[in-house]
Amino acid sequence: MRRVVAQMGVSLDGYFEGPDGDISWHRVDEEMLTHINQQLASMSAFLFGRVTYEQMEAFWPTADQQPDSAPSTVEFAGIWRTMPKVVYSRTLATAGDNATVLPDVVPDEVRALQALPGGDMVLGGAALGAAFRRHDLIDEYRLYVNPVLLGRGHLLFGPGETPTDLRLVETRTFGNGVVLLRHERSR
Repeated sequence: MRRVVAQMGVSLDGYFEGPDGDISWHRVDEEMLTHINQQLASMSAFLFGRVTYEQMEAFWPTADQQPDSAPSTVEFAGIWRTMPKVVYSRTLATAGDNATVLPDVVPDEVRALQALPGGDMVLGGAALGAAFRRHDLIDEYRLYVNPVLLGRGHLLFGPGETPTDLRLVETRTFGNGVVLLRHERSR
């Protein structure tokens, strides 16, 4: 069964993005993107909300066409173009190549996706993550904790969310100071 893996960057004080949607503070360098590419190599689909999808779609389809593109950027651009995507949106009617648009997170539909053959599915986006959490559909959290305090912005986990027991399965420190905290859902 394919698992849902929430993979996101976060500030030390818990913000997914700063004021006005700023994510420029995310410290993604060659070492980290190479690691992410290795993780994505075994994945079977991206699951994104509209905002995250549109941010990714605005850059990645042609990111490898720049003459100064780093090897990890070239690799991720290829992954982006070929990996199937499910975009959850009530406002998009269609999305780009290799993408399916669904209006809502329906647990039975997600479980049907999980039952298909292939690797795990990577989930991105705070709002979509919250919807998946409400339905207890996230099997693993891969949080890339950036060494920055924002003080304000959009929290990754909002107030009032129910407690969820997790088990730490991996940590990794990158040269840029980012720390990966990988937790699996205790069931």
